[in-house]
Amino acid sequence: MDSILKPGLYIVATPIGNLRDLSPRAAEILTNADVIAVEDSRVTAKLLRHIGIRKPMVPYHDHVADGVRPALIARMGMESVALVSDAGTPLISDPGYKLVRDARAAGIAIVTIPGPCAAVAALTLAGLPTDRFLFVGFLPSKAKARGEAIEEITAIRATLIFYESGPRLAATLSTLAEKLGDREAGVAREISKMFEECVTGSLTQLAARYADASPKGEIVIVVAPPGIPAAASAEDADAALAEALTRLSTGRAASEVAQRLGLDRRALYARALAMKE
Repeated sequence: MDSILKPGLYIVATPIGNLRDLSPRAAEILTNADVIAVEDSRVTAKLLRHIGIRKPMVPYHDHVADGVRPALIARMGMESVALVSDAGTPLISDPGYKLVRDARAAGIAIVTIPGPCAAVAALTLAGLPTDRFLFVGFLPSKAKARGEAIEEITAIRATLIFYESGPRLAATLSTLAEKLGDREAGVAREISKMFEECVTGSLTQLAARYADASPKGEIVIVVAPPGIPAAASAEDADAALAEALTRLSTGRAASEVAQRLGLDRRALYARALAMKE
């Protein structure tokens, strides 16, 4: 027998690829919700068919969110409203945080049903540090704005996670290498699907790999924090420092090499001082 859900907002994580990743609790919430707020009704309809149900759906995406939000909030006072994205956890690079904020301000009960998230799944595949990470999401599409956005996070000592499309992947990897240094990185795609893969290497190696062949599917880029990258050895660092010191002061030489090779500036500065002595 169906369970009756209390009125409110239910944030439901859905599969990022394999439909069997839908949790039993998420299926139960979708089965018993009065209405489901969706990004794309065609995508959500496939998921509902998978669990054998049909439900009323209302659109909730960037183009209509401001217009439909007040009506959804009003419905939450009397009905159970489930919020889903096309894939993964709602609000993560998807619309929804304003709906949660306004629902909370209206005193609406809010329940989260956790589940798949492409950013976290890619982090587990890449073999990079997981103790601290920053989810950046999609970078700007224009080259200048993309470079400026990356420059803002160059000093953050954390693994960086980006979403990207196939056609822009190589350009983004090249810009990341230019701005962050040639750090170790991973490119994960088709997570939980038949052709799941996570290719690792330096940012320049990955940029070259995808330069002539844009991959299909949803893509996550994971970049190591500042430190010794896969492509740079101590000998590489010494050679770069020796060259830079012929042109620049000790501090500026350390900064240039740190940015270019993705190494720690303080360690390079100490090494540069030793080399000069």
